[in-house]
Amino acid sequence: MPTLTRPEAEALVGGALLASNVSGKNAVSVARALVAAEIDGQVGHGLSRVSSYCAQAASGKVDGHASPMAQRAASAFLRIDAANGFAFPAMDLAIEEITATAAETGIAAVAITRSHHCGQAGAHVEKLAERGCVSMLFANTPKAMAPWGGNAPIFGTNPIAFGTPQANDAPLVIDLSLSKVARGKVMAASKKGEPIPEGWALDAQGRDTTDPQAALGGSMVPMGDAKGAALALMVELLAAGLGGAKFGNEAASFLSADGDAPGTGQLLIAFNVAKTSGDGYLSRVGDLLGAMLGQDGVRLPGTKRLALRETAERDGITVAQTVVDEIESIATSA
Repeated sequence: MPTLTRPEAEALVGGALLASNVSGKNAVSVARALVAAEIDGQVGHGLSRVSSYCAQAASGKVDGHASPMAQRAASAFLRIDAANGFAFPAMDLAIEEITATAAETGIAAVAITRSHHCGQAGAHVEKLAERGCVSMLFANTPKAMAPWGGNAPIFGTNPIAFGTPQANDAPLVIDLSLSKVARGKVMAASKKGEPIPEGWALDAQGRDTTDPQAALGGSMVPMGDAKGAALALMVELLAAGLGGAKFGNEAASFLSADGDAPGTGQLLIAFNVAKTSGDGYLSRVGDLLGAMLGQDGVRLPGTKRLALRETAERDGITVAQTVVDEIESIATSA
């Protein structure tokens, strides 16, 4: 399998996006996010997304030239219209705006509407943690899970993420899909022609399946059963309801080039630690995490992600030849 450096991988993805009617600025933002997810081991949010992203931009389902716009709705609350473009340029703007606002007010929130798939949620809160903010992200996605007791998908897999700075270490990041696994993992298995484990998903008839294609046509199983379904409802209301985005059962697929723009939403909330808590917070974080790590077998969330980054920096990014060929063919077909 080919091995690429980060710049080579970003150039590969960017070339395919540029050939699919995406502006240069947006192509850079999207390519950077997809390659970062691939490096972090989040392959369902990585290079496996390139072909569907390009197809949606080429068909006009996603506006590859969209420029997100921010509007202040209240002193510490902003709305960003992603303009039916990719989510990453809107998220870049949101991080800039929320950082500046939280530095003034202590706490700030940004609701993004008319958005798209935002990739690995943890990457966005990590950027805020690097800027001295404790933050949370809520994102809704097209319908993929049924409400508990039901059999027809209404909610998305609706990821949530939390990030906090640490005094002398990389930020602590927690990134969860509210399905038992992220739907992107099912999509990645489908592309590879591999089965998925039992308990991940149901087919269209509500039966357990190991066939990723049947799973994509059925529904995901919520994490924690009824509790996970309740959390998915909460995220729908936070991520889509507050910003006026489409709920999961109203949104078109993130995967196909057909139909209207998905129009989903994301909500970011950030606390500026220096403004709200001072130096004592970071000390307390260290105390708690130190107590956890004092027990044998305990590992903090994100440890694997950081190790994978070191490996990629040293050895490059290993990518399946079929994926490279697919992306190169898009770049040269225009």
